[in-house]
Amino acid sequence: MVWDKIKENLKTTMADNIFHLWIEPLQFQQLKGEKFVLQSPDRYFSAYVKQNFSVTIEKQLVASGLEQTQLVICEKRVSKPVPPVVKKKKAPVSRQMRLPNVPLNTSKTRNLHPRYTFDQFMVGDSNILAESACRSVVAADGLVGPCLYINGGTGLGKSHLTHAVAHRVLSESPMTRLHYLTAKQFAAEMVRGIQTNTMDDFKRKYQENCDILLVEDIHSLTGKKKTQEELNDVLDMLIKSGKRVILTSNSSPRDLVGIDNEFRSRMSSGLVTSIKAPDVKTRCRIIEQKAMQKQLGLNDELVDFLANHIKGDVRKIESALITLRARAQLTGGHIDMDLVREVVSNVVGISQALTPSMIRDLVSAQFNVSVKDLQSKSRKKIVTVPRQIAMYLSRKFTENSLADIGRTFNRDHSTVLHSIKVVSNKLVRDTSVNAQLEILSDKVSQL
Repeated sequence: MVWDKIKENLKTTMADNIFHLWIEPLQFQQLKGEKFVLQSPDRYFSAYVKQNFSVTIEKQLVASGLEQTQLVICEKRVSKPVPPVVKKKKAPVSRQMRLPNVPLNTSKTRNLHPRYTFDQFMVGDSNILAESACRSVVAADGLVGPCLYINGGTGLGKSHLTHAVAHRVLSESPMTRLHYLTAKQFAAEMVRGIQTNTMDDFKRKYQENCDILLVEDIHSLTGKKKTQEELNDVLDMLIKSGKRVILTSNSSPRDLVGIDNEFRSRMSSGLVTSIKAPDVKTRCRIIEQKAMQKQLGLNDELVDFLANHIKGDVRKIESALITLRARAQLTGGHIDMDLVREVVSNVVGISQALTPSMIRDLVSAQFNVSVKDLQSKSRKKIVTVPRQIAMYLSRKFTENSLADIGRTFNRDHSTVLHSIKVVSNKLVRDTSVNAQLEILSDKVSQL
Protein backbone atom coordinates (compact mmCIF):
# COMPACT_ATOMS: atom_id res chain seq x y z
CA MET A 1 0.00 0.00 0.00
CA VAL A 2 1.30 3.45 -0.98
CA TRP A 3 0.71 5.08 2.43
CA ASP A 4 2.53 2.29 4.27
CA LYS A 5 5.57 2.72 2.02
CA ILE A 6 5.48 6.50 2.47
CA LYS A 7 5.35 6.07 6.25
CA GLU A 8 8.36 3.77 6.13
CA ASN A 9 10.32 6.37 4.15
CA LEU A 10 9.27 9.18 6.50
CA LYS A 11 10.28 7.14 9.53
CA THR A 12 13.85 6.98 8.28
CA THR A 13 14.09 10.75 7.80
CA MET A 14 12.29 11.98 10.95
CA ALA A 15 13.03 11.89 14.65
CA ASP A 16 11.14 9.03 16.31
CA ASN A 17 9.11 11.28 18.62
CA ILE A 18 8.03 13.53 15.73
CA PHE A 19 7.07 10.56 13.56
CA HIS A 20 5.06 8.81 16.28
CA LEU A 21 3.34 12.04 17.36
CA TRP A 22 2.34 13.49 13.97
CA ILE A 23 2.67 10.85 11.21
CA GLU A 24 1.72 7.55 12.84
CA PRO A 25 -1.82 8.70 13.79
CA LEU A 26 -2.62 9.64 10.16
CA GLN A 27 -4.76 7.00 8.48
CA PHE A 28 -5.21 6.43 4.76
CA GLN A 29 -8.85 6.92 3.82
CA GLN A 30 -9.03 6.79 0.04
CA LEU A 31 -7.42 7.63 -3.28
CA LYS A 32 -10.29 9.26 -5.15
CA GLY A 33 -9.49 10.65 -8.58
CA GLU A 34 -6.59 13.06 -8.05
CA LYS A 35 -7.10 13.30 -4.26
CA PHE A 36 -5.02 11.31 -1.78
CA VAL A 37 -7.07 11.53 1.42
CA LEU A 38 -5.59 11.04 4.90
CA GLN A 39 -7.59 11.13 8.11
CA SER A 40 -6.37 12.82 11.29
CA PRO A 41 -7.70 12.73 14.88
CA ASP A 42 -9.03 16.31 14.95
CA ARG A 43 -9.05 19.81 13.43
CA TYR A 44 -5.99 21.01 15.32
CA PHE A 45 -4.01 17.94 14.24
CA SER A 46 -4.97 18.56 10.59
CA ALA A 47 -3.91 22.21 10.76
CA TYR A 48 -0.52 21.36 12.26
CA VAL A 49 0.24 18.56 9.77
CA LYS A 50 -0.78 20.74 6.80
CA GLN A 51 1.49 23.56 7.96
CA ASN A 52 4.52 21.46 8.86
CA PHE A 53 4.48 18.17 6.93
CA SER A 54 2.29 18.52 3.83
CA VAL A 55 5.23 19.42 1.55
CA THR A 56 7.23 16.43 2.81
CA ILE A 57 4.30 14.06 2.27
CA GLU A 58 3.59 15.50 -1.20
CA LYS A 59 7.23 14.87 -2.20
CA GLN A 60 6.81 11.23 -1.16
CA LEU A 61 3.64 11.00 -3.26
CA VAL A 62 5.55 12.26 -6.30
CA ALA A 63 8.34 9.76 -5.59
CA SER A 64 5.68 7.03 -5.47
CA GLY A 65 4.46 7.92 -8.97
CA LEU A 66 1.47 10.07 -7.93
CA GLU A 67 2.69 13.35 -9.45
CA GLN A 68 -0.74 14.82 -10.18
CA THR A 69 -2.24 13.83 -6.83
CA GLN A 70 -3.50 16.43 -4.35
CA LEU A 71 -2.98 15.73 -0.65
CA VAL A 72 -6.14 16.13 1.44
CA ILE A 73 -6.17 15.86 5.23
CA CYS A 74 -9.54 15.61 6.93
CA GLU A 75 -10.74 14.92 10.47
CA LYS A 76 -12.44 11.86 11.86
CA ARG A 77 -16.15 12.21 12.22
CA VAL A 78 -17.21 10.69 15.49
CA SER A 79 -20.82 9.58 15.44
CA LYS A 80 -22.41 9.84 18.84
CA PRO A 81 -24.92 7.12 19.74
CA VAL A 82 -28.45 8.42 20.25
CA PRO A 83 -29.56 7.61 23.81
CA PRO A 84 -33.07 6.28 24.39
CA VAL A 85 -35.64 8.89 25.35
CA VAL A 86 -36.41 8.60 29.04
CA LYS A 87 -38.83 10.92 30.75
CA LYS A 88 -37.47 12.20 34.02
CA LYS A 89 -37.78 15.10 36.35
CA LYS A 90 -35.96 18.28 35.47
CA ALA A 91 -32.60 18.10 37.17
CA PRO A 92 -31.03 21.11 38.83
CA VAL A 93 -28.18 22.84 36.99
CA SER A 94 -24.99 20.89 37.75
CA ARG A 95 -22.02 22.64 39.25
CA GLN A 96 -18.42 21.56 39.19
CA MET A 97 -17.62 20.13 42.63
CA ARG A 98 -14.58 21.16 44.62
CA LEU A 99 -12.40 18.32 45.87
CA PRO A 100 -11.43 18.17 49.54
CA ASN A 101 -8.38 20.26 50.49
CA VAL A 102 -8.55 22.23 47.22
CA PRO A 103 -8.52 26.01 47.83
CA LEU A 104 -11.50 28.08 46.75
CA ASN A 105 -11.43 29.44 43.20
CA THR A 106 -9.15 32.46 43.17
CA SER A 107 -9.24 33.14 39.43
CA LYS A 108 -8.01 36.55 38.33
CA THR A 109 -9.25 37.52 34.88
CA ARG A 110 -8.61 41.29 34.77
CA ASN A 111 -11.73 42.42 32.88
CA LEU A 112 -12.27 39.90 30.09
CA HIS A 113 -13.79 41.41 26.96
CA PRO A 114 -17.33 39.99 26.63
CA ARG A 115 -17.12 39.67 22.82
CA TYR A 116 -13.69 38.01 22.75
CA THR A 117 -15.01 34.47 22.43
CA PHE A 118 -14.31 31.60 20.05
CA ASP A 119 -17.68 32.16 18.36
CA GLN A 120 -16.71 35.75 17.51
CA PHE A 121 -13.22 34.86 16.23
CA MET A 122 -12.88 34.81 12.45
CA VAL A 123 -10.74 31.82 11.42
CA GLY A 124 -8.63 32.00 8.25
CA ASP A 125 -5.39 30.60 6.88
CA SER A 126 -3.47 33.22 8.88
CA ASN A 127 -4.67 32.08 12.29
CA ILE A 128 -6.21 28.61 12.07
CA LEU A 129 -3.31 26.88 13.83
CA ALA A 130 -3.31 29.34 16.75
CA GLU A 131 -7.09 29.10 17.11
CA SER A 132 -7.06 25.30 16.99
CA ALA A 133 -4.19 25.19 19.50
CA CYS A 134 -6.16 27.36 21.94
CA ARG A 135 -9.14 25.03 21.66
CA SER A 136 -6.73 22.18 22.38
CA VAL A 137 -5.58 23.95 25.55
CA VAL A 138 -9.22 24.30 26.68
CA ALA A 139 -9.79 20.60 26.03
CA ALA A 140 -6.57 19.79 27.97
CA ASP A 141 -5.76 17.05 25.45
CA GLY A 142 -2.00 17.65 25.66
CA LEU A 143 -1.54 18.01 21.89
CA VAL A 144 0.18 21.41 22.07
CA GLY A 145 2.69 20.33 24.70
CA PRO A 146 3.33 21.88 28.11
CA CYS A 147 3.20 25.51 26.96
CA LEU A 148 1.51 27.27 24.03
CA TYR A 149 3.34 30.36 22.74
CA ILE A 150 1.53 32.67 20.27
CA ASN A 151 3.27 35.57 18.56
CA GLY A 152 1.97 38.16 16.13
CA GLY A 153 1.64 41.86 15.42
CA THR A 154 -0.67 44.31 17.15
CA GLY A 155 -4.40 43.86 16.60
CA LEU A 156 -4.23 40.43 14.95
CA GLY A 157 -6.15 38.47 17.60
CA LYS A 158 -3.73 37.29 20.31
CA SER A 159 -5.79 38.86 23.11
CA HIS A 160 -9.03 37.69 21.51
CA LEU A 161 -7.82 34.09 21.68
CA THR A 162 -6.54 34.26 25.26
CA HIS A 163 -9.81 35.87 26.38
CA ALA A 164 -11.71 33.17 24.46
CA VAL A 165 -9.79 30.47 26.33
CA ALA A 166 -10.58 32.12 29.68
CA HIS A 167 -14.27 32.49 28.81
CA ARG A 168 -14.60 28.86 27.70
CA VAL A 169 -12.64 27.39 30.62
CA LEU A 170 -14.54 29.37 33.27
CA SER A 171 -17.84 28.57 31.55
CA GLU A 172 -17.25 24.82 31.36
CA SER A 173 -15.24 24.44 34.59
CA PRO A 174 -16.06 27.31 36.97
CA MET A 175 -13.83 25.94 39.73
CA THR A 176 -10.71 26.11 37.55
CA ARG A 177 -8.11 28.38 39.13
CA LEU A 178 -7.32 30.54 36.11
CA HIS A 179 -5.05 33.59 36.12
CA TYR A 180 -5.03 35.96 33.14
CA LEU A 181 -2.76 39.01 33.17
CA THR A 182 -0.11 40.87 31.20
CA ALA A 183 3.60 40.45 31.81
CA LYS A 184 3.71 44.04 33.13
CA GLN A 185 0.98 43.23 35.64
CA PHE A 186 2.91 40.14 36.73
CA ALA A 187 6.04 42.26 37.22
CA ALA A 188 4.13 44.93 39.20
CA GLU A 189 2.57 42.28 41.41
CA MET A 190 5.99 40.75 42.08
CA VAL A 191 7.42 44.16 43.04
CA ARG A 192 4.55 44.70 45.48
CA GLY A 193 5.27 41.28 46.97
CA ILE A 194 8.90 42.23 47.54
CA GLN A 195 8.00 45.63 49.02
CA THR A 196 5.39 44.20 51.41
CA ASN A 197 7.29 41.01 52.31
CA THR A 198 4.51 38.84 50.85
CA MET A 199 6.54 36.96 48.22
CA ASP A 200 5.53 33.63 49.77
CA ASP A 201 1.88 34.43 49.02
CA PHE A 202 2.84 35.57 45.52
CA LYS A 203 4.72 32.35 44.79
CA ARG A 204 1.95 30.21 46.28
CA LYS A 205 -0.67 31.95 44.15
CA TYR A 206 0.99 31.17 40.83
CA GLN A 207 2.95 28.02 41.60
CA GLU A 208 0.44 26.10 43.73
CA ASN A 209 -3.01 27.69 43.35
CA CYS A 210 -3.11 27.91 39.55
CA ASP A 211 -4.52 25.42 37.04
CA ILE A 212 -4.12 27.55 33.92
CA LEU A 213 -1.95 30.63 33.42
CA LEU A 214 -2.39 33.13 30.56
CA VAL A 215 0.30 35.80 30.30
CA GLU A 216 0.27 38.41 27.51
CA ASP A 217 3.01 40.63 26.07
CA ILE A 218 6.04 38.62 27.19
CA HIS A 219 8.23 40.97 25.12
CA SER A 220 7.68 43.67 27.78
CA LEU A 221 9.97 41.69 30.11
CA THR A 222 13.02 42.56 27.99
CA GLY A 223 15.92 43.28 30.32
CA LYS A 224 13.91 42.54 33.51
CA LYS A 225 16.06 39.67 34.74
CA LYS A 226 14.46 39.23 38.17
CA THR A 227 10.92 39.09 36.73
CA GLN A 228 12.08 36.63 34.08
CA GLU A 229 13.57 34.39 36.76
CA GLU A 230 10.37 34.50 38.81
CA LEU A 231 8.11 33.76 35.84
CA ASN A 232 10.50 31.02 34.73
CA ASP A 233 10.15 29.38 38.16
CA VAL A 234 6.37 29.61 37.86
CA LEU A 235 6.42 28.03 34.39
CA ASP A 236 8.74 25.29 35.61
CA MET A 237 6.42 24.40 38.50
CA LEU A 238 3.24 24.54 36.41
CA ILE A 239 4.69 22.51 33.54
CA LYS A 240 6.00 19.83 35.92
CA SER A 241 2.56 19.68 37.56
CA GLY A 242 0.83 19.19 34.21
CA LYS A 243 -0.93 22.57 34.29
CA ARG A 244 -1.79 24.62 31.21
CA VAL A 245 0.11 27.73 30.09
CA ILE A 246 -0.43 30.20 27.24
CA LEU A 247 2.01 33.03 26.53
CA THR A 248 1.71 35.75 23.88
CA SER A 249 4.24 38.17 22.42
CA ASN A 250 4.95 40.32 19.39
CA SER A 251 7.95 38.13 18.47
CA SER A 252 8.91 34.46 18.53
CA PRO A 253 11.04 33.30 21.51
CA ARG A 254 14.22 33.16 19.43
CA ASP A 255 13.75 36.77 18.26
CA LEU A 256 13.23 38.27 21.73
CA VAL A 257 16.14 40.44 22.82
CA GLY A 258 17.28 40.70 26.45
CA ILE A 259 15.67 37.40 27.49
CA ASP A 260 17.44 34.80 29.63
CA ASN A 261 18.21 31.63 27.66
CA GLU A 262 16.69 29.31 30.26
CA PHE A 263 13.49 31.34 30.24
CA ARG A 264 13.52 31.35 26.41
CA SER A 265 13.90 27.56 26.40
CA ARG A 266 11.03 27.12 28.86
CA MET A 267 8.73 29.27 26.72
CA SER A 268 9.61 27.16 23.67
CA SER A 269 8.91 23.82 25.37
CA GLY A 270 5.55 23.40 23.63
CA LEU A 271 3.96 24.59 20.41
CA VAL A 272 5.20 27.96 19.12
CA THR A 273 2.84 29.41 16.52
CA SER A 274 2.19 32.80 14.97
CA ILE A 275 -0.79 34.83 13.80
CA LYS A 276 -0.33 36.66 10.50
CA ALA A 277 -2.35 39.53 9.10
CA PRO A 278 -5.68 38.24 7.71
CA ASP A 279 -6.04 37.92 3.95
CA VAL A 280 -8.67 39.85 1.99
CA LYS A 281 -11.24 37.06 2.21
CA THR A 282 -10.93 36.85 6.01
CA ARG A 283 -11.02 40.65 6.33
CA CYS A 284 -14.28 40.68 4.35
CA ARG A 285 -15.81 38.18 6.79
CA ILE A 286 -14.57 40.23 9.76
CA ILE A 287 -16.10 43.41 8.32
CA GLU A 288 -19.41 41.68 7.55
CA GLN A 289 -19.64 40.25 11.06
CA LYS A 290 -18.74 43.51 12.83
CA ALA A 291 -21.03 45.52 10.56
CA MET A 292 -23.90 43.19 11.43
CA GLN A 293 -23.16 43.63 15.15
CA LYS A 294 -23.30 47.41 14.71
CA GLN A 295 -26.42 47.17 12.52
CA LEU A 296 -24.66 48.74 9.55
CA GLY A 297 -25.97 47.97 6.09
CA LEU A 298 -22.91 47.54 3.85
CA ASN A 299 -23.19 46.16 0.32
CA ASP A 300 -20.50 43.94 -1.22
CA GLU A 301 -18.79 46.87 -2.95
CA LEU A 302 -18.34 48.77 0.33
CA VAL A 303 -17.15 45.65 2.16
CA ASP A 304 -14.58 44.94 -0.57
CA PHE A 305 -13.33 48.52 -0.46
CA LEU A 306 -12.86 48.41 3.31
CA ALA A 307 -11.16 45.01 3.13
CA ASN A 308 -8.74 46.11 0.42
CA HIS A 309 -7.76 49.37 2.10
CA ILE A 310 -7.63 48.44 5.80
CA LYS A 311 -4.90 45.87 6.17
CA GLY A 312 -3.05 44.37 9.12
CA ASP A 313 -4.40 45.64 12.46
CA VAL A 314 -8.00 44.43 12.83
CA ARG A 315 -8.65 47.18 15.39
CA LYS A 316 -8.52 49.67 12.51
CA ILE A 317 -11.50 47.89 10.99
CA GLU A 318 -13.37 48.30 14.28
CA SER A 319 -12.43 52.00 14.37
CA ALA A 320 -13.62 52.56 10.79
CA LEU A 321 -16.97 50.86 11.43
CA ILE A 322 -17.57 52.81 14.65
CA THR A 323 -16.88 56.04 12.75
CA LEU A 324 -19.16 54.94 9.91
CA ARG A 325 -22.00 54.24 12.32
CA ALA A 326 -21.60 57.64 13.98
CA ARG A 327 -21.46 59.46 10.62
CA ALA A 328 -24.40 57.45 9.27
CA GLN A 329 -26.57 58.46 12.25
CA LEU A 330 -25.88 62.10 11.42
CA THR A 331 -26.80 61.63 7.76
CA GLY A 332 -30.01 59.68 8.23
CA GLY A 333 -28.43 56.22 8.11
CA HIS A 334 -27.26 56.39 4.48
CA ILE A 335 -23.78 54.96 3.75
CA ASP A 336 -22.27 55.37 0.30
CA MET A 337 -18.81 54.99 -1.24
CA ASP A 338 -17.91 58.67 -0.72
CA LEU A 339 -18.55 58.36 3.02
CA VAL A 340 -16.57 55.11 3.22
CA ARG A 341 -13.64 56.67 1.35
CA GLU A 342 -13.63 59.64 3.70
CA VAL A 343 -13.73 57.45 6.83
CA VAL A 344 -11.00 55.11 5.58
CA SER A 345 -8.86 58.10 4.66
CA ASN A 346 -9.17 59.42 8.22
CA VAL A 347 -8.42 56.02 9.78
CA VAL A 348 -5.56 54.71 7.65
CA GLY A 349 -5.09 57.17 4.80
CA ILE A 350 -6.03 56.24 1.25
CA SER A 351 -3.25 54.73 -0.76
CA GLN A 352 -3.70 53.58 -4.30
CA ALA A 353 -4.21 49.82 -4.26
CA LEU A 354 -1.24 48.08 -5.89
CA THR A 355 -2.23 46.16 -9.03
CA PRO A 356 -0.44 43.82 -11.46
CA SER A 357 -0.82 46.44 -14.19
CA MET A 358 1.05 49.02 -12.08
CA ILE A 359 3.88 46.52 -11.55
CA ARG A 360 3.84 45.61 -15.25
CA ASP A 361 4.22 49.27 -16.21
CA LEU A 362 7.10 49.73 -13.73
CA VAL A 363 8.97 46.69 -15.06
CA SER A 364 8.32 47.86 -18.61
CA ALA A 365 10.03 51.17 -17.86
CA GLN A 366 12.93 49.58 -15.94
CA PHE A 367 13.76 47.08 -18.71
CA ASN A 368 12.95 49.49 -21.55
CA VAL A 369 10.44 47.02 -23.00
CA SER A 370 7.02 48.20 -24.11
CA VAL A 371 3.85 47.03 -22.36
CA LYS A 372 2.70 45.80 -25.78
CA ASP A 373 5.74 43.52 -25.97
CA LEU A 374 5.12 42.18 -22.44
CA GLN A 375 1.57 41.31 -23.49
CA SER A 376 2.66 39.83 -26.82
CA LYS A 377 3.42 36.20 -27.66
CA SER A 378 7.11 36.96 -28.13
CA ARG A 379 9.51 34.40 -26.62
CA LYS A 380 12.65 36.48 -27.06
CA LYS A 381 14.73 36.54 -23.89
CA ILE A 382 14.69 40.34 -23.86
CA VAL A 383 10.89 40.10 -23.41
CA THR A 384 10.37 36.85 -21.48
CA VAL A 385 12.74 37.75 -18.61
CA PRO A 386 11.03 41.06 -17.65
CA ARG A 387 7.63 39.43 -18.22
CA GLN A 388 8.46 36.62 -15.79
CA ILE A 389 9.86 39.09 -13.24
CA ALA A 390 6.72 41.25 -13.51
CA MET A 391 4.53 38.19 -12.90
CA TYR A 392 6.68 37.15 -9.93
CA LEU A 393 6.47 40.63 -8.38
CA SER A 394 2.71 40.78 -9.02
CA ARG A 395 2.24 37.57 -7.09
CA LYS A 396 4.51 38.79 -4.29
CA PHE A 397 3.05 42.26 -3.80
CA THR A 398 -0.63 41.88 -4.66
CA GLU A 399 -3.39 39.57 -3.53
CA ASN A 400 -4.64 39.01 -7.06
CA SER A 401 -5.19 35.46 -8.22
CA LEU A 402 -2.92 33.77 -10.76
CA ALA A 403 -5.70 34.12 -13.34
CA ASP A 404 -6.03 37.86 -12.68
CA ILE A 405 -2.28 38.34 -13.02
CA GLY A 406 -2.29 36.29 -16.22
CA ARG A 407 -4.95 38.49 -17.79
CA THR A 408 -2.71 41.54 -17.27
CA PHE A 409 -0.16 39.87 -19.61
CA ASN A 410 -2.62 38.03 -21.90
CA ARG A 411 -1.59 34.70 -20.36
CA ASP A 412 -3.32 31.94 -18.40
CA HIS A 413 -2.66 31.03 -14.77
CA SER A 414 -0.33 28.12 -15.64
CA THR A 415 2.06 30.50 -17.42
CA VAL A 416 2.10 32.75 -14.36
CA LEU A 417 2.84 29.78 -12.10
CA HIS A 418 5.69 28.69 -14.41
CA SER A 419 7.14 32.22 -14.41
CA ILE A 420 7.08 32.37 -10.60
CA LYS A 421 8.94 29.04 -10.38
CA VAL A 422 11.55 30.18 -12.94
CA VAL A 423 12.27 33.42 -11.07
CA SER A 424 12.30 31.65 -7.69
CA ASN A 425 14.91 29.18 -8.95
CA LYS A 426 17.05 31.99 -10.35
CA LEU A 427 16.95 33.77 -7.00
CA VAL A 428 18.52 30.74 -5.35
CA ARG A 429 21.24 30.24 -7.96
CA ASP A 430 22.07 33.72 -9.23
CA THR A 431 23.11 36.50 -6.82
CA SER A 432 22.84 39.15 -9.56
CA VAL A 433 19.16 38.28 -10.10
CA ASN A 434 18.68 38.45 -6.34
CA ALA A 435 20.16 41.95 -6.21
CA GLN A 436 18.10 43.05 -9.20
CA LEU A 437 14.88 41.79 -7.58
CA GLU A 438 15.69 43.63 -4.35
CA ILE A 439 16.01 46.93 -6.24
CA LEU A 440 12.77 46.31 -8.12
CA SER A 441 11.00 45.28 -4.90
CA ASP A 442 11.98 48.55 -3.31
CA LYS A 443 10.59 50.47 -6.28
CA VAL A 444 7.34 48.48 -6.20
CA SER A 445 6.97 49.22 -2.46
CA GLN A 446 7.13 52.94 -3.26
CA LEU A 447 4.30 52.82 -5.83
